[in-house]
Amino acid sequence: MRAGRLDRVITIQQYTETVNDLGTPSFAWASLTVMRAQIIQTNTEEFIRAFGASDETVIIFRTRFHDGVALADRVVFDGDIFNIKDIKEVGRRRGLEIRCVRAS
Repeated sequence: MRAGRLDRVITIQQYTETVNDLGTPSFAWASLTVMRAQIIQTNTEEFIRAFGASDETVIIFRTRFHDGVALADRVVFDGDIFNIKDIKEVGRRRGLEIRCVRAS
């Protein structure tokens, strides 16, 4: 994986539970890692669903390998939030391809 192609910066966030001073659990998104990425593909698709027409922005990022990235996490890129739909390992722990859909 060539470093020159990793020309974007993304943040991977995990949904975490913390306990405040009163013992009440609170849930929030916490940054897992900030990493360089390459955009492999981006497109917007329009669908007709039961509630009417809607569109989805799908984007695929290629990054260096990072252990611990899961489907329950999300990606923040250019101020937009994307839900992770698929994660594929590139090579033997060389990199990741992360397929995301813009959160509505």
